[in-house]
Amino acid sequence: MAHLHLVSAPARYQADEAMVGDNISIDIPGLPDDPDSGLTVAEKAALDRKLLWKLDLMLLPWLCFLYLICFLDRTNIGNAKIAHLTKDVHMSTTQYNLTLTVFFISYAAFEAIANVLIKRFRPSVVLPIIMALWGLCMLSMGFVHNWSGLMAARWFLGVTESGLFPGVNYYLSCWYRRSELALRAAIFFSAAALSGSFGGLLAAAIENLDSKGGKPGWAWIFIIEGAITVIVGLVSFWMVHDFPDEVKFLSEDDRARVLRRLTLDQQHSATREDFKIMYLWQALKDWKTYAGMLLYMGPLMPLYSFSLFLPTIIANLGFTTSTSIVKNQLLSVPPYAVAAVATVAIGYLSDRQKKRGLYNIICAPVGILGFSMLLGSTNPSLQYAGTFFAATGIYPTIPITTAWISNNVDGVYKRGIVLGLVIGWGNLNGVVSSNVFFHPPRFVEGHATIIAYMTVCILGGSILMWILLTRENAKRRNGDRNHWVEGKTQEEIEEMGDRHPDFIFTT
Repeated sequence: MAHLHLVSAPARYQADEAMVGDNISIDIPGLPDDPDSGLTVAEKAALDRKLLWKLDLMLLPWLCFLYLICFLDRTNIGNAKIAHLTKDVHMSTTQYNLTLTVFFISYAAFEAIANVLIKRFRPSVVLPIIMALWGLCMLSMGFVHNWSGLMAARWFLGVTESGLFPGVNYYLSCWYRRSELALRAAIFFSAAALSGSFGGLLAAAIENLDSKGGKPGWAWIFIIEGAITVIVGLVSFWMVHDFPDEVKFLSEDDRARVLRRLTLDQQHSATREDFKIMYLWQALKDWKTYAGMLLYMGPLMPLYSFSLFLPTIIANLGFTTSTSIVKNQLLSVPPYAVAAVATVAIGYLSDRQKKRGLYNIICAPVGILGFSMLLGSTNPSLQYAGTFFAATGIYPTIPITTAWISNNVDGVYKRGIVLGLVIGWGNLNGVVSSNVFFHPPRFVEGHATIIAYMTVCILGGSILMWILLTRENAKRRNGDRNHWVEGKTQEEIEEMGDRHPDFIFTT
């Protein structure tokens, strides 16, 4: 049997292993031998599909459940507001907006270090701990009696929640090929849309406990959902798995298959790597970090505006009387349900066609149309229809963007740092979301700001990223970057990551 030995860094090999042929295997330095070296291409493909199903079933359901709870806890203050939170705690509109703002400040400040902690201390330890802690923060919000107490609870909620979203996106990139990541990221993020639907239903049910135990309905929202989060966090010690080279549910052959398929896909993130300050500087000097930050601003500010203020927007449309709180909660369910379906469908298409920027460019005008309907019309039916377009334009772009950034950064720690910086900066724009919604029912300032974000950042940022990546790929294919490896040792070449001339970017 013939063997093809790699002479450059392992992550540079750009062919799919299944394309090598029936009688040729690939020996990759530092990785296990190919357990399927004697099989045909068809047999290898069947094993690969079986392995992928196994990974999906073991990893995705629980992670989606965690994010559903995370986003529910983050945004249920919007449901609590229309259940008279601001009246009972005696908050002005400005004070309420500040309670939203303080969350995003602490959330963004701690996101950048979350991925380093997850790699250093393992996902099965870090994720359950932070979840139990934010559940306690949420539960404590049900016992506040003044604005300062609510502010403190929201600050610590942001600190403790900050690790989940960037951590899981980084974690998934350590398990799946680049062409498989958008669908999985979309399935994971669809939990955010489902949390909007579920949150409205749950809030409507919990509000029936109003005055029970001397607590108002909004307090019971925080208490019950916080208690659920603590319990789920504790159970997660047994449900969250670690990285491919550490997990117990993989056989030795399956472990070898996972590591080989990722390495052949130009990824080092599944392998061990010691932290070096060099990786931080690589992330800070990479133009893709800042292009990604511009791009990720686009969907995050509209996302939080939509999630935090949708119950208020619907309450002001005039479908029901101001006392029909439950009906207003339930009307927020359908837009989220549509967004969840659109998110998964677009993630599937993005992976199938191996395109990222194209789908952001398609989705952005849909969202712009939706918010334009909210801004430009006073007809309640037309405005409510606008919420469906708005949700469909926002939600799919977030997993597409995180997958796009992850696809184009190689290296264990560099990828984690870049994702942390991009996602942290995007979430910091929640500060804007919290402070632009005034003057109901039109909310002119809020909707106009969202339209500007979607036009400049999602649409403009995606076009910019696509152009720059396409140009760079052309230069690499033409050999214009080959001189970057001249005079370097093998170790230095391996440390180049996505700067290696053979690394081709996903557009």
